[in-house]
Amino acid sequence: MSVPIVYHPDYVAPLPLGHRFPMAKFKLLYELLLSDRIITPSQVHTPELPPVEWLQLVHTPDYIQAYCQGTLDPKAMRRIGLPWSPALAQRTCRAVGGFILTSQLALKHGLACNTAGGTHHAFPNRGTGFCIFNDLAIAARVLQTLKLAQKILIVDLDVHQGDGTAWIFRDDPSVFTFSMHCDINFPSHKPPSDLDIPLPVGMEDQAYLQTLATYLPDLLSQVKPDLVLYDAGVDPHIHDALGKLSLTDTGLFRRDMQVLSTCLAAGYPIACVIGGGYAKDMSALVYRHSLLHRAARDLYYHYRL
Repeated sequence: MSVPIVYHPDYVAPLPLGHRFPMAKFKLLYELLLSDRIITPSQVHTPELPPVEWLQLVHTPDYIQAYCQGTLDPKAMRRIGLPWSPALAQRTCRAVGGFILTSQLALKHGLACNTAGGTHHAFPNRGTGFCIFNDLAIAARVLQTLKLAQKILIVDLDVHQGDGTAWIFRDDPSVFTFSMHCDINFPSHKPPSDLDIPLPVGMEDQAYLQTLATYLPDLLSQVKPDLVLYDAGVDPHIHDALGKLSLTDTGLFRRDMQVLSTCLAAGYPIACVIGGGYAKDMSALVYRHSLLHRAARDLYYHYRL
């Protein structure tokens, strides 16, 4: 058996030339994983579009309809930061379906990875920060609704605090939100997660990994989740355009190994999204995102899931 990977060609939608969101990275990541023999086509799963009822477990019907039909007001679209198109609306929904499938596969196999996702800035009635629908929150709610999981732990290691996810689950003890992020960074207003660890600008590998080790094992023992949802953003990297932390490639790989091995060793299934990452050097950025899948491959074999 090999670790289940989720991908769909819809993960890429056209954007205007020069747009700062690195949309091409999703296809390039998939191609790199294949060319480097990190994955094979046989382990790739293709997601369906989620029914609108699943989106409505988190988002308001008016917002879903307005976005999907392209009638969202211009100010709301500017807040999202991505120009609307039918292809982008399709991509948005497909990526949500991708993480729902990833989560289902993780429950079955112990570990699964999406090749997109991590839209943690989306709120029930609005999007922001390149995030339209909150795939982490929707996947959690779908699994609970289908009675596949009750208690869920969200481990958000994107460099930006998961404000939308924190707000959605602010009064819900069934979903524990944990965010380790750069303190002085987007978003300016950070609704409290169940546990926020704000990090100083410029934090390097060793201090970061020690901080993570201080909290994650105890969190697993405290929460005892049926499933861990892991946002493995690579924007804590020293060369990330929107980051402000100073992790190296080695630090990111050690982080992913640490998260995955800590969960798997304790018997907790984990579903992963790639999260944020922004750089002009696309090949370097795609390689950073591939570190999650490289770690997953190594550990899946080690634990023989």
